[in-house]
Amino acid sequence: MLKALVLDYGGVLTDPGEDNPAEPPLLTALRKAKQTGLKTALLSNADGWWYPPTVYTGLFDATIISGEVGLAKPDLEIYLLTARKLGLEPGECVFVDDLMANVWGAAEAGMVGVHHRSTRSTLEELEILLAIALRD
Repeated sequence: MLKALVLDYGGVLTDPGEDNPAEPPLLTALRKAKQTGLKTALLSNADGWWYPPTVYTGLFDATIISGEVGLAKPDLEIYLLTARKLGLEPGECVFVDDLMANVWGAAEAGMVGVHHRSTRSTLEELEILLAIALRD
């Protein structure tokens, strides 16, 4: 059973979507996932000087920034670290990234990987995997 939604920042969480919504669709999905009791994490290959904008305050149970932890996607260890910070097994996490190599790395670590190609297809796949509605 999946218990966590782990998202990449640039290209995934920031994707404005196809329908010009008020906020990025995966940000809305993240809020809905959190409201249903799923754990949430941000996993970014940003350097140690970058932090998520304050609009994301309180939305993540764990924030893993490559520059802070000395690991980077698609290194297996960064996914295992993310799961540990969530207090979960990797197989209980679904990870979304726009780079296929990073999705493969997550899958190798035991996570369910979703390759983000469009907000619509990603949301459809996540709704099936998580069995919850993530769109307005």
